[in-house]
Amino acid sequence: MNNYTVLTPLLQGKQRMKKEDSELGESLIDITENGHAKMVIDRPIFNQQKLDEGFEAGVRPQSSLKSSCRKACSKCACSKTCCKNFLFGIFPFLSILKGYNVKSDLPSDIISGLTVGIMHIPQGMAYGMLTGLDPVYGLYVSFFPVIVYFFLGTSRHVSMGTFAVACLMVGSAVDKGVAKFGGVFEGCNDTTVSIADVNGTNVTQIGSTGACQDEIKLQVAMAVTLMVGLIQLGMGVAQLGFITTYLSDPLVSGFTTGAACHVFTSQITHVFGISTARYSGALKLVYTYRDFFTNIPHTNAVTLIASVICMVFLYTIKTYINQNPKIKPRLKMPVPVELIAVVLGTLISYGANLQRDFGVTQVGDIPVGMPIPKVPNFSMIPDVIADAFAISIVVFAISVSMGKILAKKYDYEINSNQELIAYAACNIVSSFFSAFVSSASLSRSLVQENVGGKTQVVGLVSSALLLLVLLLLGPYFKTLPKCILASIIIVALQGMFRQFFELQRLWKLSKIDFFIWLSTFLATVLLDVDLGLLVGVVIGLLTIVYRVQRPYACVLGQIPNTDIYRDVKVYKE
Repeated sequence: MNNYTVLTPLLQGKQRMKKEDSELGESLIDITENGHAKMVIDRPIFNQQKLDEGFEAGVRPQSSLKSSCRKACSKCACSKTCCKNFLFGIFPFLSILKGYNVKSDLPSDIISGLTVGIMHIPQGMAYGMLTGLDPVYGLYVSFFPVIVYFFLGTSRHVSMGTFAVACLMVGSAVDKGVAKFGGVFEGCNDTTVSIADVNGTNVTQIGSTGACQDEIKLQVAMAVTLMVGLIQLGMGVAQLGFITTYLSDPLVSGFTTGAACHVFTSQITHVFGISTARYSGALKLVYTYRDFFTNIPHTNAVTLIASVICMVFLYTIKTYINQNPKIKPRLKMPVPVELIAVVLGTLISYGANLQRDFGVTQVGDIPVGMPIPKVPNFSMIPDVIADAFAISIVVFAISVSMGKILAKKYDYEINSNQELIAYAACNIVSSFFSAFVSSASLSRSLVQENVGGKTQVVGLVSSALLLLVLLLLGPYFKTLPKCILASIIIVALQGMFRQFFELQRLWKLSKIDFFIWLSTFLATVLLDVDLGLLVGVVIGLLTIVYRVQRPYACVLGQIPNTDIYRDVKVYKE
């Protein structure tokens, strides 16, 4: 039927319009006096055999493993074009730079790179502290993965480096590792004990000294990072990029909101200047707040005042300047409020001797130069596989989701399987340079895009700035109070806590999605981040099974004088 007629409400009376005949019959459209259109289709009745005979149906294609292998091999025939496509697929930066316009793209990338690099400095130090390690290790995460991702990543706008949820999950794994591997490593100043020889008795008796415990934390973090990289590499080679489809939006939102509660709890002690034991496992937040309220009479007043002033300053600048719709378009770049807070906090702490006179905890010595490459402790890997698997899935889901949002906005595509390989390379390389798991940052990625970043050249510029800090400026942050870094983290969590407002929308949209969000959130808060993710995935899969096994079913009845059938419980006629 090639001829189509457009009908308008202006037609009066009863009209009949006939479309061109076809081999299947003819179609008639009636327009009655009351304005209703009536479609009448007149064609022969076919069964499958007559349809196949009348229209020369061929043999349906059969898919088999053998034919699939042959097809794949035929595509991979050795040719110049095949090799070129393979090379451009493994190293996406080649295709990005192929169309790179130096005059229009490079200035935007430099400005965006400097802006993101400035954000990396305070966020790297703050989130490094979130893992239980020294802040300098966060700077390493802001440097090495960014360079690796430039060569292997397919997204042009995501900013790799530290991210709160990933750092929290690494910190949880580190806490478990310290509790399990309480022994002392080679290289510590105390008694040397091999990890393989540490038993349950020794764990509680040795390894409590500061230097050796820091070494244990670093070794656990490196082992987790290496294992995360290996898992992501296996997923990328096996083409398992589709696995994120099992992590629904309500699940991810509920999980990240619950994780934000853990992040907030881990930093509130620094705000008050008190200390609590680090717990892991179920009800860890309950035990932490029990210790917190027990020790709250020992609050350091100077630390609390500095934290409140810093948080008010950060919130005010971010809300009323950087995010103000009237002021924001006039700014060439957001006000680097975190860096300003870090610089002012360092200078005031140094000038007022806050640590000596008021007992304010400071960052301490930051080593100058690049970390010496060293091999992770492979003996720890079997004990961190569970944590590494959970971290690898969460990091992949968050990073790919962010990449897809920005790719859709700028009309290009990202390859989920190639992204897995890129994240794997970032983590494997980082594990040899005293860095922990990296992830795409939501806040930095949005800033990178809003400032005008065009490609991942932004990452090279930000890495150059981080290199300057690592080689020259690191020791100047020695007197930075830890409460300033904690304030930066807490203010940055406001975006995650706003996800609570999704509950009202989900309740109206789908009660099942509402249940997934709430159950994942509660499991993450009451149990732990890894257990919360597991509970969320299980509940999500169970709801899928429930929907499949209990589909909407009803008895259909014919509406009078029509061939339309609807639910008899809804349409009483």
